Amino acid sequence: MVNTELVVLDMAGTTVADDGLVIRAFTAAIAAAGVSEEDSRYPGMLDYVVETMGQSKIVVFRALLDGDEKLAQHANTAFQDAYGKLVADGHCEPIPGAEETIQELRAQGVKVALTTGFAASTQNAILDALGWHGLADAVLAPGEGVRGRPFPDLVLAAALRLEITDVRRIAVAGDTPSDVQTGLSAGASIVAGVLTGSAKKPELDAAGATHVLESVRDLPALLS
Repeated sequence: MVNTELVVLDMAGTTVADDGLVIRAFTAAIAAAGVSEEDSRYPGMLDYVVETMGQSKIVVFRALLDGDEKLAQHANTAFQDAYGKLVADGHCEPIPGAEETIQELRAQGVKVALTTGFAASTQNAILDALGWHGLADAVLAPGEGVRGRPFPDLVLAAALRLEITDVRRIAVAGDTPSDVQTGLSAGASIVAGVLTGSAKKPELDAAGATHVLESVRDLPALLS
């Protein structure tokens, strides 16, 4: 096995417990765009949100709202506000063992990047709530010049920022098929799905995961 230089980890569902926060924030966001829970469109939209877990939220809202950019941006801002409030109200916990796993990897000389499909402001709210600023070597979110999942940008941007010598020396772990697709597209040698989030093993296997783990806690043993 190629020595791993970088581990790229998803946040919600992989290192951070979701506990339905995305769905709650989505419900508030889509209501701000004029779609209530009683609306006939709501169940299908909710299904799509579940199917696209891990992807950039602005991209999801564009798809749901037929490309209406103004409405999509409005919904995305409402999502950020709702999710941020849930986090600020204390609804944010790490996946058990995630923090220790990151510390263990870094102690072994492996660099770690935390990535998300959320906006940078939402990512920072989570880092604030958990006291995780400085825990990883890099944190990345979709933004100017960096597309969200399933594109390879987040992984490749982390590799560039942290001066990784070869994409084959990267391991990626996440809880959604989008995480898996991102890792494969970036050329990572290890692309592990974890079962602490939204996807089940058959979905992760179908996406092409090289390994499926019960939790991110199992990653150091895989890399050893």
